[in-house]
Amino acid sequence: MSSKDFIITHMNADHQDSLILFLQAYCGITSTQAKNARLEEISTSNLILTAQGTRYSVPIEPVMKDYSEARGRMVAMHKESLKRLGRSEITLTEYRAPRGIEAVIFVLCLLFYVTCFQRSNLQPGSDLYEYLGLHRVPWFPRIVCILHPYVVAIHIVETIALVVTQLKPLNVPVLSGLWWKWVASCFVEGYGSFSRIKKIVKEQKAKNGKSQ
Repeated sequence: MSSKDFIITHMNADHQDSLILFLQAYCGITSTQAKNARLEEISTSNLILTAQGTRYSVPIEPVMKDYSEARGRMVAMHKESLKRLGRSEITLTEYRAPRGIEAVIFVLCLLFYVTCFQRSNLQPGSDLYEYLGLHRVPWFPRIVCILHPYVVAIHIVETIALVVTQLKPLNVPVLSGLWWKWVASCFVEGYGSFSRIKKIVKEQKAKNGKSQ
């Protein structure tokens, strides 16, 4: 097998993620358009890629002297693609449920949503009103009802921020199962999701540092 054929086979078998990034960063297409990208041809000056039936040319700059430089150049192009797309070298691949105080906050927030879903739950005469003895603190359910829309609005903003500043840079596919888990979790609990993601990223960076 020639050097060129080996590079093509290796990239298609083990580095399709890089090929998809190349198309997004250098050709300006979406991840959907770049799906199932394949390297068809390589020269010292460019890559010929195909995706979804369309053929693309990605320049290699500066031009390679020979194919022995391919590995280093592909690594550099991968890093440059991440930089252009505002992505991290770390990929978030897991959902981590809240624990300890975060779990308590999660449950309280969830109860807050469920309780306020029907305002009648906080009205005199309802089972919940009587069970919690809210007649002793009639001002409390009124405050909860007032705060409810603001809390929901804040959590919506936090969820959007999580998608933009955490999930997208960390290469979590939009609308995937993992994406929905983090989005739903953030909508309920808010900041706790950010905290756990940052911890996962920190652990991954430490792991990558030890493996190098």
